[in-house]
Amino acid sequence: MTTINSDKKIRRKQIRCRAIVSSETNIPPSDEPSLFVAICNAGLSTGLTEDSVIQETQKYGKVSNLTMIPNKSYCFLGFDIVQEAINVFDGMHGRSELGQNSTVIYMSYFKGTPEVENPMDKELPPGTIIIPDFVTLAEESALLAAISQPPTTGSLKNRLVKHFGYEFLYGSNLVDPDKPLKTTIPKECDVLWHKLGKKQPSLSWFKPDQLTVNEYMPGHGIPPHVDTHSAFIDPILSLSLESDVVMDFRKNGQRVSVLLPRRSLLIMSDECRYDWTHGITPRVMDVINTPNNGLTTQQRSKRTSFTFRKLRYTPCDCKYPTLCNSRKTNSLESKEPLEKLAKKVEEMNVHNIYEKIANHFSETRHSPWPNVAQFLDAFPPGSIIVDIGCGNGKYLSINKETLQIGCDRSSGLLSVCSSNKQHVFKCDCLSVPIRSSTADGVISIAVIHHLASEARRLQSITEMARVLRKGGQGLIYVWAKNQKANLKKSSYLRQNKAVNKGKISEDEQRQKTENDSKEMNLEIDIQLPVHTNRTEFQQQDVLVPWKLKSSQESRTDTSTFLRFYHVFEENELENLCKKVSDITIEKSFYDQGNHCIVFRKL
Repeated sequence: MTTINSDKKIRRKQIRCRAIVSSETNIPPSDEPSLFVAICNAGLSTGLTEDSVIQETQKYGKVSNLTMIPNKSYCFLGFDIVQEAINVFDGMHGRSELGQNSTVIYMSYFKGTPEVENPMDKELPPGTIIIPDFVTLAEESALLAAISQPPTTGSLKNRLVKHFGYEFLYGSNLVDPDKPLKTTIPKECDVLWHKLGKKQPSLSWFKPDQLTVNEYMPGHGIPPHVDTHSAFIDPILSLSLESDVVMDFRKNGQRVSVLLPRRSLLIMSDECRYDWTHGITPRVMDVINTPNNGLTTQQRSKRTSFTFRKLRYTPCDCKYPTLCNSRKTNSLESKEPLEKLAKKVEEMNVHNIYEKIANHFSETRHSPWPNVAQFLDAFPPGSIIVDIGCGNGKYLSINKETLQIGCDRSSGLLSVCSSNKQHVFKCDCLSVPIRSSTADGVISIAVIHHLASEARRLQSITEMARVLRKGGQGLIYVWAKNQKANLKKSSYLRQNKAVNKGKISEDEQRQKTENDSKEMNLEIDIQLPVHTNRTEFQQQDVLVPWKLKSSQESRTDTSTFLRFYHVFEENELENLCKKVSDITIEKSFYDQGNHCIVFRKL
């Protein structure tokens, strides 16, 4: 009886997995043995390697070809003789433990095998040079020892960062040329420039004055970015030590995945340096080429990168204006007069929008964030707490033994608070009509990312500090550009049902996002990209859609309103708070797709 039940279970899972494979590849399954067999529940996305498949199949028969498919949990085996396919199928189906976490695999015959585009088999972006074995094992050890002595000068989530020569300012991707560091580039790096001149004579002049060292553990990554044009000249060099890694280059929907071998030097110059973004996807394994030009997976291990840059002291004159911060026209920060334009953006795409969506917005905002509630609960009875940008007032009733006051720009949201008999008034977060040094606590939850210039974001934090008494605490939450931490998606990304239910892959969604995030001309002659909801952010200044149903009953009749957001890079909020002289940062953390700061008034 047990065997019969087990066979039925295997059959059910086989049918379900086979249907998914057939649907995604458009290749029909075969009820009779054929020359093509699919492993339906194990592939590159589950960590299956080519070596493990070959090692297992050769126990039962001879496989003529193996097709591993990027981002898929299945793969195809090809045979020259049907009997060989039968032997492998009978020996492995429901038996071989090649699945994720050593689960058994389910196989099925198919009438063909899919054509696969190898993401590692594309031409490198123009201006990209990879020099393998650029340093020896002994030189690698010497370089790692040289940077192990100075203290760590920063931390991005769990990634350790050290700066030499000048501090690289994450968020703005700039350096301050007037503030050189005492720790200069280690002398152990001098051997690199002699080697560079011999291997690339055109770069014999290059000797950097800034070095950033990053330590990546498996699962760490870096978002797609371009090293700021105005800060550094061409080229940018990156030395990979201790481990291989795959780096992704992107431009206008194109994507090229490039393996950077251990001890190799990557040179990014000209078009690659100025007109392509580069980044590392956070994951614990990479898909790489095999010697026979197939695909397999490789587990990541600890990697240390040395990124060398040379400061620019003259305006950028590159021929790539799209990503040039000196000449880019779709950045709010490059427009004049900035204050006037920022006000107009906020009026059109923040204040007006929230008046229109106030009731619907309030209906979607019920549960307080646990860390915010914990912050508020810590205040003793009788404390005065001000919620600047209180929305529908969901935080105004957390600690009932304190006096909580809320303010907001939206009359519609304030009416919701008033109906709940909460203490609220209308004002702008840049000018709060409360006496200085009055409040014991102040919070700003998901507010200042709606402000359209750095100066205005800084002013809002300064205003928070002003109303605090000496020793009072403040809490700020803003949306993060990176919506993943330690491979965990934020609640924002988890609501992408198409990806999470497997209807499309994350790479397909990313491609769709790049296509959908078209730029929109505003009335004030600024172009801003329209973000695709529930996907990773590609830019910092974006318009985020809010779909408003015309009635409670209607599910199809909707209006879309575009809200302005400036999503924050790592450390950007922290660096902004450091510019406020009378506060000190007590805690900086990442919470479900938000960068967060707890500060105290000095």
